[in-house]
Amino acid sequence: MSDEKTRSGCPFTGGTSGGDDLPPAGERLTYNSYLKVPQLLELQNFESSPPAHDELLFIIIHQAYELWFKLILFELDQVAEEMDNGEVYEAWRLLQRVLQIEKLLVQQIHVLETMTPSDFLKFRQALNPASGFQSIQFREVEFLTGIRDTSVMRHIDQTDQDHRRLNARLAEPSLRTRFYQLLQREGFDVAIPEEGEVLEGERREQTMAALEPLYREPKERFHLYTLAESLVEHDQNILLWRFHHVRVVERLIGTKPGTGGSSGVEYLSSTLKKRAYPILWEVRGQLYDDGMYGMK
Repeated sequence: MSDEKTRSGCPFTGGTSGGDDLPPAGERLTYNSYLKVPQLLELQNFESSPPAHDELLFIIIHQAYELWFKLILFELDQVAEEMDNGEVYEAWRLLQRVLQIEKLLVQQIHVLETMTPSDFLKFRQALNPASGFQSIQFREVEFLTGIRDTSVMRHIDQTDQDHRRLNARLAEPSLRTRFYQLLQREGFDVAIPEEGEVLEGERREQTMAALEPLYREPKERFHLYTLAESLVEHDQNILLWRFHHVRVVERLIGTKPGTGGSSGVEYLSSTLKKRAYPILWEVRGQLYDDGMYGMK
């Protein structure tokens, strides 16, 4: 029998069934050692006593979120670099990965609805005062995207490392700023808002007028248009995640205060107004339809 026919193992690694050329078992790289699976499975520690059955679900859901947030930040940092370099297609391509992850995150939150309110109450008090509000990585995603509500900093229990990370994000240009800079380099007469600024008056009108041709004739600058719409979709996905999160929390705790001291559903509902790219949302309202209502 030929060597080719006796080969076995993972087809993606070209592994073999054994041989003198392999390191001893326990020293060679495996699926478990590469992914640190044993260490990963040791990270789910119950706070409730006696352990509540559904606490494991709660822990894994939120740990999974933090892993996805890590990847989102990794990709968005590269998107920012590609925009700085004028690589519009590559910025768009990497954003598509982020958008797919975000769609997954919206669906993932609903797994928590397999808990009943009474199931959650069996361990909820053990979480206090921890809260999803305190997720440093989610705040990084917001700051990098262009949502610069710095008031949240006062309510997050931060380590020195957390404080440095968040301030580093606030010190760098957001994706919104980088996109407007890219548009200027591409010949669009847009105003570049300060971080956290809402454009108003003449600067707003100037920017809306500059963006209108991009949306009226998207095929003329298709890569820029699809990048703009991907940023809008990224903004939308964050809004959708917030909305679904609010509804799940409402089903589990009703009008109770949040574990971190917030007003709970009332506070979460107030975040649904946050948008990173309001002008990109509004510019489509400037378009006209020659065939409708006699408008020209």
